[in-house]
Amino acid sequence: METKEIVFKALENSDKPLKGGEIADLTGIDKKEVDKAIKKLMTDGKINSPIRCFYAPVK
Repeated sequence: METKEIVFKALENSDKPLKGGEIADLTGIDKKEVDKAIKKLMTDGKINSPIRCFYAPVK
């Protein structure tokens, strides 16, 4: 599975918005890679940032 997909699944399975560091801890992926995936997911419109520095899937 691609890093982007793993990050998206972690956000989907969470009951609250997560920070990049929290996603890295949950998935075991390096934070820099998580940040790249977040940027791609934001560009694709799959996630948003309801609170500064926190991310959640678009409903």
